[in-house]
Amino acid sequence: MIRILFTDQDLARFRIATEPNPMWEILLSLHLLQTRTRGPAFRYWRDQVRHRLARPMRPLFELAPAYGYSPDFLTPAFGNGGLDAGLDALLSTPRTRLRADLRQFAGYQTVTNWTRELAEGRATSLRQLGDATRLYHRVAIAPYWTRIRAGIDAARATQARILVETGFEGLMASLHPDIRWRPPVLELHGFTVDRDVHLEGRGLQLLPSYFCWQQPTLLRDPELPPVLVCPIDRGVTRLGAEGPDRPARGPLVALLGRTRAAVLEAVDAGCTTTELARRVGVSPATASQHATVLREAGLITTRRLGGSVLHSLHPLGAEILAEHN
Repeated sequence: MIRILFTDQDLARFRIATEPNPMWEILLSLHLLQTRTRGPAFRYWRDQVRHRLARPMRPLFELAPAYGYSPDFLTPAFGNGGLDAGLDALLSTPRTRLRADLRQFAGYQTVTNWTRELAEGRATSLRQLGDATRLYHRVAIAPYWTRIRAGIDAARATQARILVETGFEGLMASLHPDIRWRPPVLELHGFTVDRDVHLEGRGLQLLPSYFCWQQPTLLRDPELPPVLVCPIDRGVTRLGAEGPDRPARGPLVALLGRTRAAVLEAVDAGCTTTELARRVGVSPATASQHATVLREAGLITTRRLGGSVLHSLHPLGAEILAEHN
């Protein structure tokens, strides 16, 4: 178990990330690509990406094995700015950090000559790492980014809503079965290690992630900016049978009659059935009926929050809206 110890100041500085983090999505997708998950989740994505892998990506796979420790410097703190900002932060990693992380990495994995050169901060090795990261992103992340981002946006909107309505304790209870809030300690169960993380007034950032699949994760070094990476809602479909982002066709478009399209657009960042009815100008019963059809079509997700039902856009619904704007 990992225990994250909060102070009152840490609770005041708790925040939910405002943007998806491409560096975390790259790392976690690398882990997922090398493992097998039951059911259809990610099946299509995994099969397609495996056929597109190329030799220049090998450095990433050396640093991100299927299981165990991956160096913290692969997921640097850089704020917003997308892939370019993340790569800049990665390639600007101080040599002391490279050396420390790779020394720890050597305790779990076989170290190659390339890894040793990277630990020394050699420009050639860093350039190879940057090129591998950008190429992998182009193949495994970018073609699916619309759906990935929509899924994370929907999860973030739901989390923000839960935080407002039920507070920090309610949000923590909703995130994952292995997370338990026992004030002032946030317990993360299911880990093979046992350690304490003292926030000491730095706060904690919650980062919903598309490719974080089974359990939450966090950085190994407790001195780095604290971040808790959590799976998005299991109700959000993963990259299973769908291919890369593409325009909606066929029966899905037939769903977008005038009222139902208005309902889909009104769901946006998340709303209850009552709010949905008010936004569209229909009765709650009519709003609920349209929401049911959209949910069964896979365009929105629905979850119960206390005495209310909260609707959020499914990535496919977001894709359809984007296509018709």
